[in-house]
Amino acid sequence: SDAICNFVICNDSSLRSQPIIFNPDFFVEKLRHEKPEVFTELVVSNITRLIDLPGAELAQLMGEEDPKLPGANNTASGFFRSLMSLKRKEKGVVFGSPLTEEGIAQVSQLIEYLHKNLRAEGLFRVPGNSIRQQILKDALNSGTDIDLDSGEFHSNDVATLLKMFLGELPEPLLTHKHFHAHLKIADLTLFDEKGNKTSTPDKERQIEALQLLFLILPAPNRSLLKLLLDLLYQTAKKQDKNKMSAHNLALMFAPHILWPRNVTANDLQENITKLNNGVTFMIKHSQKLFKAPAYIRECARLHYLGSRAHTSKDDLDLLTSPGSKELQPLKSQKRSRLDTCHQEETQQRTEEALKELFRHVHNMPDSAKKKKLIRQFNKHPTALTPGSDVPTSPAPRRTRSRSFSGLIKRKVLGTPVILERKSRDATPEPERVSKENVHLLQKCGSPAHMSQAKLKSLEGRKEESCRRMRAHLLSKDSSSL
Repeated sequence: SDAICNFVICNDSSLRSQPIIFNPDFFVEKLRHEKPEVFTELVVSNITRLIDLPGAELAQLMGEEDPKLPGANNTASGFFRSLMSLKRKEKGVVFGSPLTEEGIAQVSQLIEYLHKNLRAEGLFRVPGNSIRQQILKDALNSGTDIDLDSGEFHSNDVATLLKMFLGELPEPLLTHKHFHAHLKIADLTLFDEKGNKTSTPDKERQIEALQLLFLILPAPNRSLLKLLLDLLYQTAKKQDKNKMSAHNLALMFAPHILWPRNVTANDLQENITKLNNGVTFMIKHSQKLFKAPAYIRECARLHYLGSRAHTSKDDLDLLTSPGSKELQPLKSQKRSRLDTCHQEETQQRTEEALKELFRHVHNMPDSAKKKKLIRQFNKHPTALTPGSDVPTSPAPRRTRSRSFSGLIKRKVLGTPVILERKSRDATPEPERVSKENVHLLQKCGSPAHMSQAKLKSLEGRKEESCRRMRAHLLSKDSSSL
């Protein structure tokens, strides 16, 4: 049955620490259940990418035409064909009826029992007792409970009855519609350096094609096929005890799960080896065949997350190829540019909102509230307002003079002015003061108590000292000449 996702609130603290089981194919099963046409189109389009199906065979796979099977045009019916058709006329509740969930539930008892008895030599090859088999068959058809562990039945009885159930189905477990597709999957081989086909099977493509083909099987067929292939896989692992390899098991089950109904070995003479090898391949790789390919999962997930773009395997290969690593720096640069643009756009919107708010406040009638708002605007100089759109450049600093007289003036007049400016600060910093200025300050007191007359006399005295020093220097230079 299709997978269903339920969210349950658990109040038992002992179960909260258990790991959460997540079905990676949840969206695949959801798409198959809710939109079967979209799901089938998605899967079949990828199947045709792997194998070449002509128009008639593709129409048969899609169910648009009745499948044309080997032996269908042969009017001469042999003894075995007529015998098999007579057997299938006797339909029961489980045996001979179309596959249902009730039938799977009954047959699963046989599969569960065989899992416990895989060491019997010749399992599925050695026939069991026909009387015990008939008793077990009637019990399964009637739906009564069966105790297979009581010892009444042998493992060979149960194994033979399981093959009988599969052989009496109206159509093989893998259905008639898929017959030609399985023949094409067997032809998937590797290519050599010149591009020619070799005899070496392309296992990766065969696994992928079978994964896709199993996705479009009817739900009961797919469920029973998974149970059966898992049983045969475990049986082949015990071949040292039961003497049944994967190929031997394929010979036993290919006529029941893959061969078309009412055909004989002569009808499949050309393809019988392909079919047997195909079933052998399914048994060996059964643990991989019931997982949807990654690109199908991604496409189904995107379908339910809002994106309708169909993703093929080729597109995902480009995304995961080694060359895509070179695109990572470009993606990071593009992401950083987008983030920068987003920040700039946000800042621009903020500035426009502030300007609009300032205009609104400016147009308000004069009131105490308006003055308060304007004061709040003035407290944030970084906020742009209509009056501060163009930032004013700071006034250039005045360069100091490098002349001799400028040096004298800074020595004489600069220190009192600096001290007066620093005295206004709470934490004044000490300034370098010459000995002459310290002597003058001690005589005149602090610059704050110094009168303008004293300053003028001090300035005149310094100018006089400058003239004398210049005259001394000039006389010294003339005497040296």
